[in-house]
Amino acid sequence: MQNRKLGRTADHRKALLRNLATEVILRGKIETTEMKAKELRSVVDNLITIAKKDDLAARRQAAAYVRNVSNKDGKSALSVLFEEVAPKYKDRQGGYTRVTKTGIRRGDNAPMATIELV
Repeated sequence: MQNRKLGRTADHRKALLRNLATEVILRGKIETTEMKAKELRSVVDNLITIAKKDDLAARRQAAAYVRNVSNKDGKSALSVLFEEVAPKYKDRQGGYTRVTKTGIRRGDNAPMATIELV
């Protein structure tokens, strides 16, 4: 599978996807450009698949990718992933996210989309 470069270097792209994945886990839904959302979909789906295993190795794998930030309730993104998001999808075999086109951005005419947890 060909990864989208998103006009960034590899390090910048990895950091961008880590930040966006963390925000999707914490908030459940974000709006970004369509290409970023499509690329982010596989990242978030892989994180949820890892979290469904719910063992120490899975926690360490997810912790290596997810940023160490908290939501407004004080829960870290990792605990939200393992305690709230993954149990919700325990009987689902994939397709944990939905990308919906929302229009175009006014400043640069970029196609926008929302990515949300199903």
